[in-house]
Amino acid sequence: MTSALQIARSGLDALDARMKTISNNLANVNTTGFKRDRASFQTLMYQTTRPAGAPAGADAQYAAGLGTGTGVRVAGTERIHVQGALTQTDNALDLAVEGSGFFQVTRPDGSLAYTRDGSFKLDATGRLVTGGGDRLTPEITVPDGATQITIAADGTVSAVVPGGTDSAQLGELQLTRFLNPAGLQPIGENLYTESSASGAAQTGAPGADGMGSVRQGALEASNVSTVQELVDMIETQRAYEVNAKVINAADEMARYVNQNV
Repeated sequence: MTSALQIARSGLDALDARMKTISNNLANVNTTGFKRDRASFQTLMYQTTRPAGAPAGADAQYAAGLGTGTGVRVAGTERIHVQGALTQTDNALDLAVEGSGFFQVTRPDGSLAYTRDGSFKLDATGRLVTGGGDRLTPEITVPDGATQITIAADGTVSAVVPGGTDSAQLGELQLTRFLNPAGLQPIGENLYTESSASGAAQTGAPGADGMGSVRQGALEASNVSTVQELVDMIETQRAYEVNAKVINAADEMARYVNQNV
């Protein structure tokens, strides 16, 4: 049989996981494009001594069953993909997605990853890359000396190239969306990878087929609410203290039995 000590300990483990989630959210409150996580819980198996509806006599049944729970466990951490506030930067290479979609980038090993962090830079060859050096895909290359770089809401990239006076199109930026973005696998560096839970990647032009639009000269802020996280932290702390008191009480009860019975 599961003791009160074991049940309360499962509560401490679950609440510790929730506190870690809250801590990570607060640590990333200023991370561009960060999406807050939320820990969810499930009850453990019940130990049923008598099921509800069991016979209580010749013509009677028990209206309620007799059983006790065995604790709680962390079912998972769900990522909340709510739009963060857009911050104007006026940097031509800063991009924000308004609505659904991710920027697709190619990592050094050739694999694809996805991000909402649109703080792009130019590498030594003029390609748009993330702060970590991952190439925006499809590749966009800005010629040396190009000026007046413009990225339209539909992803069209243009600039005035050396020797020209009119704006020339350099390429078309695309976005990628998923049926279940909460199922994407976070790998750090503001990047996600596709998983079996996220569904297959659907790539298209911004503003088409449910894709969000692109805003140049802006970045998407984290969607973490400091006030909400502090409220959740206090609630978690109080629940942790209560479970710790249950352990103390169960220990005192066991000590009393051992000493006096």
